[in-house]
Amino acid sequence: MLHPSYTDLMEVVNSGVEEGEEKVVNSRYSIVLATAKRARQIISGSEPIVTPKCPKPLSIAIDELYQSKVKIVSDDEDK
Repeated sequence: MLHPSYTDLMEVVNSGVEEGEEKVVNSRYSIVLATAKRARQIISGSEPIVTPKCPKPLSIAIDELYQSKVKIVSDDEDK
């Protein structure tokens, strides 16, 4: 079993959203895409933002997301 779980990650990512606003992440798919993108950045040479507990890039990306060190933004916000 993965720790943190998808539901834990979704709660962390959506924690800053106020009542009535649209959630940042609505599905597990969004979490998977975000962590995979960050893992590819780490593989390409980006420095991890957290102290890695595990040397695997995907585990590092999940830890960064869970500790709120990285933020998921939509394509509209990115531009």
